[in-house]
Amino acid sequence: MIVIRPARPDEVDALAHIGLAAWRKGIKPLVPAEIALAIEKDNPFVPFLRQIGSSIVVAEIEGQAGGIGACEHADDTISDIWVAPPFEGRGAGSALIRALEAQVLDRGYSEARIEVAAANERALELYGRLGYRPLWRKVVLDPVLRTDLEKIGLVRRLSAA
Repeated sequence: MIVIRPARPDEVDALAHIGLAAWRKGIKPLVPAEIALAIEKDNPFVPFLRQIGSSIVVAEIEGQAGGIGACEHADDTISDIWVAPPFEGRGAGSALIRALEAQVLDRGYSEARIEVAAANERALELYGRLGYRPLWRKVVLDPVLRTDLEKIGLVRRLSAA
């Protein structure tokens, strides 16, 4: 069973490890080696988790944190979905997205948005299964990665359950 809950301050390091492990698998191959080394050295998930704290949602499976998600700017955009590789395919990503969609709806938005690297086929497949449709596709400068990436903006219409 998957439990979705807010992140706790005492688990920043463990959750940052989840984010970095997921990043290594999905995004690291898309960035220059020197950027990848800097990301691995500094782990930007640590300050991110400290900054937005309990706004982060955690997918817990069998008592273990297996994924994290966030709407960084508390708007209609799901900014982060990161699932630790050992927990992939067990529903954590879907559960995180649904929980964040509920937050988006509670904020008064009728649509949820997600941006994803165009080369991240696994994430694109998940978002498509959940009803997200492409809105745009372009090369943009990723501020954290300090590199240009082709990204796809996706949208899904939400409805109250």
